[in-house]
Amino acid sequence: MTAVAAERRGAAGGGRGGRGPGGAARSRGAGARVAAAGGRVVRGLGVPGVLAALAVLWMAVAVLWPDVLAPGDPNAIDARAAFTAPEPGHWFGTDESGRDVYTRVVHGAAASLGIGAAATAIGVGAGLVLGFAAGLGPRWLDAAIGRVLEMLFALPTLVLALLLVAVLGAGVEASVLAVGAATAPGYARMLRARVRSVATSGYVEAARLEGHPPLTVLRRHVVPNTLWPLVSVATLGIGQAVVWVCALSFLGLGTLPPSPEWGAMLNAGRVYIDTAWWLTVFPGLAITVTAAALTVLGRRVGAVAS
Repeated sequence: MTAVAAERRGAAGGGRGGRGPGGAARSRGAGARVAAAGGRVVRGLGVPGVLAALAVLWMAVAVLWPDVLAPGDPNAIDARAAFTAPEPGHWFGTDESGRDVYTRVVHGAAASLGIGAAATAIGVGAGLVLGFAAGLGPRWLDAAIGRVLEMLFALPTLVLALLLVAVLGAGVEASVLAVGAATAPGYARMLRARVRSVATSGYVEAARLEGHPPLTVLRRHVVPNTLWPLVSVATLGIGQAVVWVCALSFLGLGTLPPSPEWGAMLNAGRVYIDTAWWLTVFPGLAITVTAAALTVLGRRVGAVAS
């Protein structure tokens, strides 16, 4: 009886605490499933996608915790160290005021990427409203929205953003609204086509024939199958928005000095491009790597999702 009681107590303890053979097996099974899922994601992304994901992870750390990568004040002035070439201690050199360029590039990620993400959110939000209205609304509404989108598409994105900045005035808020509004037509056209395709698909027709209410069909079938491809497109859009935002700052219409924003740093460094090349090279590389990494990651995510 003692052996039987001990065995029962051991089995009960393993079931309660998960420390018995069954709990260990479940833990190993969960770990194996997570590892397998991670392996599938890595294989789907490929080497370029993994490298792009690592670059995006570095940018996320720079945005959220810049002091981890570059402790110090990005606006700290040291006139004696002005125009110091890249060297240990000043990996990206210093500018005309002796400010460390590496620190400014890292801390500038929050401004450039934050503004680009906000502009993308505005563009995606406006695109969602216009795309669903055109895709699910009556023909007259679809035609009216289509004419407006065609008119906006007649102007290049940067030209349209410049036009809106001229109306709204220069500044961070104006550049966010301008880039967001300029990118909205692309999202709206893509979503309109996707909504039309999903709304006329076989599984949506089957759901309607089964008697499901229109709102239920929209929530369960149309919205999920329409919005999921938007993830990869929005990732691409952030990279493009960063380029447009930096272009506006370079032209003096966005973030203004002494803010450590990449476009503003390019504008300030172009005066010294012959004598201090690092003032433009490193902010330019930050913009290029950011746009390239987000573009590659967005394309790979879209390929994996499809």
